[in-house]
Amino acid sequence: MDVLRPTLIRIGGRVYRKTLIQEQAYQHEEEDEDFCAGPGDCADEPCDAFVVEETEKGFQCRVEVPSPLYKYIIGKKGETKKKLETETRTSISIPKPGVEGEIVITGQHRSGVISARTRIDVLLDSFRKKQPFTHFLSFALNQPAIQEKFLQFKEEVLEKCSKDHGVSSSLFQNPAKLHLTLGTLVLLNEQEIQKACDLLQRCKEDFVDQIAGGKPLTVEVAGVEYMNDDPAMMDVLYAKVHMKDGSDRLQVIADQLVERFVASGLMLKEWDRVKLHATVMNTLFRKDPSAEERNNTMAGKSSFKERESFNGRNILKLFENFYFGAVQLDAVRLSQRFSSDASGYYATSGQL
Repeated sequence: MDVLRPTLIRIGGRVYRKTLIQEQAYQHEEEDEDFCAGPGDCADEPCDAFVVEETEKGFQCRVEVPSPLYKYIIGKKGETKKKLETETRTSISIPKPGVEGEIVITGQHRSGVISARTRIDVLLDSFRKKQPFTHFLSFALNQPAIQEKFLQFKEEVLEKCSKDHGVSSSLFQNPAKLHLTLGTLVLLNEQEIQKACDLLQRCKEDFVDQIAGGKPLTVEVAGVEYMNDDPAMMDVLYAKVHMKDGSDRLQVIADQLVERFVASGLMLKEWDRVKLHATVMNTLFRKDPSAEERNNTMAGKSSFKERESFNGRNILKLFENFYFGAVQLDAVRLSQRFSSDASGYYATSGQL
């Protein structure tokens, strides 16, 4: 890394310079982390990026942290917390496990408090990225007509291609959960879920209604395509989705929603544009019917190694232009992973 042009990383809407340090392999969940030394190097840290209050005893800063992430600040046998306090000359107060609240950093020097807060932000961001996603933004595609055509597709594929390597009924999506995924989120407490719901409502007011013209979007689900490079070793087969009127309004809404959620810090940026697709077959379903794919995550990589791919050449040849039907999309949902509502779709925390 060029020290004169350090890598910049974005955390929660703020930009930090990444300091080159010696990293160690992370063996255990609560193992200690390496930090750059001393409060003196906080000159490179964003001293005005958050509120530091002056108190009778010095300075204080509060940071909201979901309780599942406390252990990463505490570390194995409290080593991470002790190291942070020693190197920044601060005291860090953390709520009891399972109790939602604020972490409070106090110290005699403002620079030390800022340094501790910055390091906690970087530490939390690192471990948040390793958490499996809990929610996702979606358009439901489980209308009866689409489900009926999907079941026809499944029946015909099994009838004509069941002898192909890896093809079995366990690969198919649950018809009640057919959907378009716009982006995935890690929401670790009720406050973060509410923040996402509020942002979704603001998006509706700011641009979704205007782009959609205040009416549902009529889309067609037609044709199938695969995710990886070799059709003889498929892991995901999806149905393609496009606006019936030929416009790009659905793509524009999807891209702007993800852009807004990424800017808020609630979502990680994975692609320049949202890939509009409805998964119909997935090798993750072979062992877990409730599984969902997520690209570029630690959890996704480990799951990928365990997958048994299937030969989809004949499926592509026979069903390349299969028509699943037209549907009206009238709501973007904040859906909860591994859940179901009365209709069989994912439980919805919020929608617009």
